Order: sequence, then C-alpha cells, then structure tokens
Amino acid sequence: MSLTQDRPVAVVSARGARRWESGHPWIFRSDVAVPPKSDAGTVVVHDQRGRPLGVALWSPRSEISLRLLDRDPDAIIDRTWWITRIRAAESRRKPLESQTNAWRMVHGEGDALPSLVIDRYGDYLVVQLSSAGIEACRADIVGALAELFNPAGILARNDAGSREREGLERETILLHGDVPQEIEVDEYGVRYLAAPWTGQKTGAFLDQRENRHLIGELARGKALDCFSYHGSFALHVARNADHVTALDASAPALERAAENAERNGISNIDFVTADAFDFLRDRERDGTRYDTIVLDPPAFAKNKPSLPGAIRGYKDINMRAMRLLAPGGLLFTASCSFHLTKPLFLDMLRSAAADSGRRIILRELTGQPIDHPEVLTIPETGYLKGALLEAEN
Repeated sequence: MSLTQDRPVAVVSARGARRWESGHPWIFRSDVAVPPKSDAGTVVVHDQRGRPLGVALWSPRSEISLRLLDRDPDAIIDRTWWITRIRAAESRRKPLESQTNAWRMVHGEGDALPSLVIDRYGDYLVVQLSSAGIEACRADIVGALAELFNPAGILARNDAGSREREGLERETILLHGDVPQEIEVDEYGVRYLAAPWTGQKTGAFLDQRENRHLIGELARGKALDCFSYHGSFALHVARNADHVTALDASAPALERAAENAERNGISNIDFVTADAFDFLRDRERDGTRYDTIVLDPPAFAKNKPSLPGAIRGYKDINMRAMRLLAPGGLLFTASCSFHLTKPLFLDMLRSAAADSGRRIILRELTGQPIDHPEVLTIPETGYLKGALLEAEN
C-alpha cells in the first residue's frame, strides 16, 4: 500500500508538472489546482490525473507554493531523510577542507534542499530557513545537524526580507549550543573575522573565496581594492602587491578591515573611506595608475526594473578602472546581481572596454565555487560572475 495515503496532497496543473519534469523544483501558486488541506510543511504532490509526482515543501502564503524535495512520493521527510541529504551535500565539499575552515555546506536548491542554507564556520553552523515549508522542518534539520556534526553551536540568521513574503518573522536566534559574536576564518592562510550574528549574509562573503585567492596569487605592484568591506580581497592582494589601497564608503567596515590586516601581520594596506565612483573619477583625473585593481561591488540590480541603471553603474566603474590600469595591469571584476546575467555581464565589460580607450584582454571567467553549486536547469542557483582582465597597453 502506498505511503501517500492519509498525507496532505496538493494537485498541480500540467504546466506545474512539466516544470518539475524540466528540472526546476518550484511550482507557483497559479499552478496549484487544488491546495493541500494543511499548514506549511511537507505534502505529497499529484498531477490532475492523480499520478503522484513527489514530496514538496508547502508554503501557503508564498508565490512559490511548492518546492520539490523528493521525487519518491513515498519518501518520509524525517530526521533520517535530512541526515542523508545533508551528508551528501557535505561530501561534495571535501576538497575545501585543506583550504579553509569556512564554507557553504548547503546551497539551497543547488543541493536539492530548497530554501535552506547552511554555512560552516569552524565548529559552528549558521542556517537560513527561507520558506514556511522549510521552517516547519526546523526541529528535524537541527537534530540532523547535531547528530551529523556535533557542532559547538547552531545560529539561525533568519533575517532576510524573503521570510516576510512567506508569512514568517525575521529573526536571529540561537538554535543549539552557543555561537560567538566573531569567528576566525582561515582561507588559504589568510585569516579574518566573520560576524555570524551581525555581518553580511551569514557572517562573511564565502562565495568569493576562490576569486580572492586567484587575484591574490597574481597581484603585484600598486593595488586598489574597491568596495573593500572587511578587506577580504585586500588581505589576499597584499601578500604579493607592494602596496594596497582598500576603499569603502563605510568607515566602520574599514575599521574591521584594519583589524583583519593586523591579525595577519599585514602593514602595506591603506584604508580610505570614500565613494568608489568619486574616487575612481578623481584618480583618473590626476593620472594615477595601478598594477592590480579589484572591483567587487554590492548587487546594483536588486530587481529586474533596476537592471538598466545597474548596467550603467557597472559599466562606469569598470570603464574607469580599466583607464587606471598600468600597461600589463590586472583587473578582477565581479557582479553578484542575479538579474545581470552572464551574457549581460560580458556585454557590459565589452562596452566598458570600448569606451575606456584601452586594449583589454579577457584572461579568465569565473563563477561560483564548489560549495555554491549552480544547477543548469535552476537559474536562481547562479548569481556570481567574475572576470580577470589585463590591459595590454
């Protein structure tokens, strides 16, 4: 007898069923023909012919109503299920253990665990539960993490605005053990402090780890790190450059960056509080040249309507950075805006290069590291684009 009996059932349209068949885990409210008679949690999903399609997270108030968890409609989503799925995700991160003590252990839909993020900082875990369906599974998830890893503490950084669209409170709360205000991250030998309770994302920008290492190994001469925040790029660059200017609009962020530099015994970084656009314009005006430049701005395109303005902003800072490069100089530039797709990112760089008056060589394109997997059939799992550029003349 099927285990789907006596379990809440959602019936979806043919279009919703095709979406799962095409490899995307979301079914929107408009494709839920018959909603389940239950609160948020896990439900069995049928098509309109009564054929069971799998088990999904159910979010009654969300536009994304159903998120696929398991294609087996008889799957029981309990602590054992979470242990199996989380262990599989963690096993894919094994190569990172020799490089760092901090990585993303679960990247939501990228690891077939929709709306769940788990970041590891040494002995501590920081989780984000972004949907009402996943929130209903909190106890089993925390139990699975405790059993798998015996962490010193588990913190929930449930402060993202997306939770409000799910009918959930925004909160930062301790779920297990204790988690300190600051945790030291060791990344390819560079040490910095993550702030799990108050920092960006879950405490640090783990997704740029490989890009920081890349430009750090290649850096030389006079360097500039724009949008430096806590100095993670600048710390890597400073190991091979003669001198680094770390630039950010936030003085408190640069105070943390200076502390991180001291932690590494690095003394060749100057910290400058300024607007990056103004700074680049001023340096272009006075003829300053740099051998190494990093541009890692925040997401200019927060939504689709903001994309045209964001492209103009990205183009402007990249064009000016290109003009500031010494002959043979390197620019690493990135965008974390999901709406600025890879083709648009490259188009923007071509346009910036054309207007810079420089001959710019594309040396390498980068994406997300192995702990932030991008699934081809789920565009939402990919957002980070990077390019290593060289000025030939």
